[in-house]
Amino acid sequence: MAESGIKGIPRHVAIIMDGNGRWAKKRLLPRSAGHNAGMNRMIGLSERAKQIGIKYLTVYALSTENLSRSQDELEGLYALIKKYFSKNVDRLIDGGAALRIIGDLTLLPYDVRKVVEDGVARSPKDAQFTFCIALAYGARREIAEACREVVGKGLPVTEQTLSANMYTGDMPDPDLIIRTGGEVRLSNFLLWQAAYAELYFSDVLFPDFSDECLDDAVAEFSRRTRRFGKV
Repeated sequence: MAESGIKGIPRHVAIIMDGNGRWAKKRLLPRSAGHNAGMNRMIGLSERAKQIGIKYLTVYALSTENLSRSQDELEGLYALIKKYFSKNVDRLIDGGAALRIIGDLTLLPYDVRKVVEDGVARSPKDAQFTFCIALAYGARREIAEACREVVGKGLPVTEQTLSANMYTGDMPDPDLIIRTGGEVRLSNFLLWQAAYAELYFSDVLFPDFSDECLDDAVAEFSRRTRRFGKV
């Protein structure tokens, strides 16, 4: 696979991976098949991101709102994580990537949480590429928790102290946020960190969001002028 040749690669890209269920429905398949296809595409995109020079990739895998879905669908998701997570983590680590998880893992069943935490524990500390998965994640919950942390530490509540106490406190804010699946909203994802991110919306359902689709999004980012409020 050739490098993209794109100039102005964003340091941190975040993706709202939308459309797994609709992808499965179009094929008369169960929703679990869409989640399985989405998981495979998620890993493939992480490898492509690393290859073209992105340093951080954050994907929205499971929101706090998703936890209200049917028990059957959630059990299917949890089964996928338990079946494939460790293997995919090994693949990432072997490729020189570090794994991060953001979210409230206490909301997940213990066996799922243990699989995820074991993967993070095996992750290298000095990798040049970080793959961050948002699980049981909600941005409003994250902001509220950061406020509690700052106050609990007796610190002044400022932009700097809040940023430092977000789940992503040791990561740069995303430069580019991509949403697949045709919806045009952030859906409670990285609301604090998205203040100056460039947004890119694609009609492509996530399992079909190819390496070339990622390249196109990054190329569009490279054509934009980021002013950060300046003239």
